[in-house]
Amino acid sequence: MQFGIFTVGDVTVDPTTGRLPSERDRITAMTTIALKAEEVGLDVFATGEHHNPPFVPSSPTTMLGWIAARTERLLLSTSTTLITTNDPVKIAEDYAMLQHLADGRVDLMMGRGNTGPVYPWFGQDIRNGIPLAIENYDLLHRLWREDVVDWKGRFRTPLQSFTSTPRPLDGIPPFVWHGSIRSPEIAEQAAYYGDGFFANHIFWPKEHTQRMVGLYRERFAHHGHGSPDQAIVGLGGQVFMRRNSQDAVREFRPYFDNAPVYGHGPSLEEFTRETPLTVGSPQQVIDRTLGFREYVGDYQRQLFLMDHAGLPLKTVLEQLDLLGEEVVPVLRKEFDSMRPAHVPEAPTHAALLAARDAATTTEEDR
Repeated sequence: MQFGIFTVGDVTVDPTTGRLPSERDRITAMTTIALKAEEVGLDVFATGEHHNPPFVPSSPTTMLGWIAARTERLLLSTSTTLITTNDPVKIAEDYAMLQHLADGRVDLMMGRGNTGPVYPWFGQDIRNGIPLAIENYDLLHRLWREDVVDWKGRFRTPLQSFTSTPRPLDGIPPFVWHGSIRSPEIAEQAAYYGDGFFANHIFWPKEHTQRMVGLYRERFAHHGHGSPDQAIVGLGGQVFMRRNSQDAVREFRPYFDNAPVYGHGPSLEEFTRETPLTVGSPQQVIDRTLGFREYVGDYQRQLFLMDHAGLPLKTVLEQLDLLGEEVVPVLRKEFDSMRPAHVPEAPTHAALLAARDAATTTEEDR
């Protein structure tokens, strides 16, 4: 099972000091956090994609390329690649290039984003969000698997005898997760292609996540990719830790109360009760996270959001120390001990390459 962190790259005032970081400060903090993730033994760093203030990660491949050059093991991913407003040809070429530079340590999560105005900025209509996601991904999927593509669709100009470059490393496209908060059409899309499904799992009660993951698993099996429990599932989550739970609640409360995404709404206590947000000790985070398996089944990737709402970099790095030293080793051991042998591990480039080579050898021996 893979454990890591994801960032949305928000530039938010620290409510305890009134300090607003600059865009440079925030970008530097995100790259520092990624390097720290590898240092403490995490598996994945994922960045969002936004094209509007108060967010800074408008060019994920630029940031991930920088991180790739300074890490050796960390798997580089996105928490959203906008499949609706990016040209599929550009996605195919940018992420294949990144895949080569990172020696295969790349996958990505397709999403529609949650900012309506981005659509007209890139010449699209938000009312076409789902059709755009379906059509654009169909093209991207072909571009990575066919050397020469002839294609015609509704939302972009046709392609004739087109080859995207560079070709995927070793002929293995980056593994794709489809991320969604509430759209069953996206769960169906992930299932149709046999790709991964990533449930945001931050703002909604567990019953909602259970339904979305259950739908994906059912349709994954329907499309002939394996049994429902062999579907590839990832979850988001959010935690804030101190060794003493009362200290965690006291320190995190002003950030929660003023956060743009959920401040001025339900109380911290209500939110931690009704959603997977966990604020407390490392043991409480361990217990809560292990409980996710009870309603989504065995899954392959757990990413935590730890650097938003104005939290200072020093605090985030302290959180990563606790996560890497005290939480993830226990979660890794417990989840691995419970996973049946027929349930696959999280896909990596090396694993996908080995599986392809093994299948080729078997075919040649027949």
